[in-house]
Amino acid sequence: MKTLRFLNKLYWPFAMAAAAACFAQPVAAQSAADFYKGRNLSMVIGYAAGGGYDIYARLLARHMNRHIPGNPNITPQNMHGAGSLKAATWLAEAAPRDGSVIGTFGRGIPLAPLLDGVAFDALKMTWIGSITEDVSLCLSWHRSEIKTWDDMLKKQFTVGGEGSTSDPDVFALLIKNTFDAKIKLVSGYPGTKDIGLAMERGEVDGMCGISYSTVKNGYAEHLKAKRINILVQAAMHKDAGLPDVPLLIDRARPDQREVLTLILAPQAMARPIAAPPAIPNDRKQALRAAFDATMKDERFLADAQKVRLDISPTTGADIEKLIAQLYATPKDVVEKVKHAIRQ
Repeated sequence: MKTLRFLNKLYWPFAMAAAAACFAQPVAAQSAADFYKGRNLSMVIGYAAGGGYDIYARLLARHMNRHIPGNPNITPQNMHGAGSLKAATWLAEAAPRDGSVIGTFGRGIPLAPLLDGVAFDALKMTWIGSITEDVSLCLSWHRSEIKTWDDMLKKQFTVGGEGSTSDPDVFALLIKNTFDAKIKLVSGYPGTKDIGLAMERGEVDGMCGISYSTVKNGYAEHLKAKRINILVQAAMHKDAGLPDVPLLIDRARPDQREVLTLILAPQAMARPIAAPPAIPNDRKQALRAAFDATMKDERFLADAQKVRLDISPTTGADIEKLIAQLYATPKDVVEKVKHAIRQ
């Protein structure tokens, strides 16, 4: 995983103490198979139906139960609000800690406690895996005057957002404050699907922080008909399918790169799946093993291909390590990042 190797070099000296804080689990009173047999396993989705996170989560729900001991039914439940922060906070603070609930939320949400003082501990979450790595984009509708990255810097670019901790808001403010882009953020939409409709209606020019995988899946006809402009890609590395679209970090000065790195690194866990803290260890291991097996399942991969979903998984152990490294970021860098995403 390229992002994790990059962070190893950048922050590893600071991460040793954080990484050493292991996730001790209580001993289960029954085997994982006995626990899950005949049970419904809830999958909480932090966004409204129809968006990228929802599509990925429902695809996983259709296949992962075959690989969990006891083969429980997996029931998706949408809990949108505040750019998926509502679901993440519920999962971390209020959900049952017995392995009966898993969930998905925005890739940037694990940084919310570090950057926004949100009251949950991302280091204690039970990380199951991520279905793919991804690249986030800024894009505009074809009728907008904003056609290129340079246009974003010179002309007012009105973009839609979901909430202060959501990717569309964070990336819009990051670009505005770091590069002096002429961005006006209109927040409060339930998800990127709703922002896309607002873009088509002319309410906003476009959006930032939308995944390329979502664009390829949900905006395929618009891409083909050239009704959207892809302005910049935000990740640690370019997507091979966008060779001519500038990479945000390449536009940064050397002193800005460490600020951008903290925000861009979570692209390596673009579709995270997690359980609450402190679930029994055998259930944690069963869920991780089931997730990993699903990522190699031919039926799962065939279904993903049918709906044009990228599959490039990250293990729960690697996410756990990545989170520890991000939380070991020096405090002065964290303060710079807070300033860079301030409204």
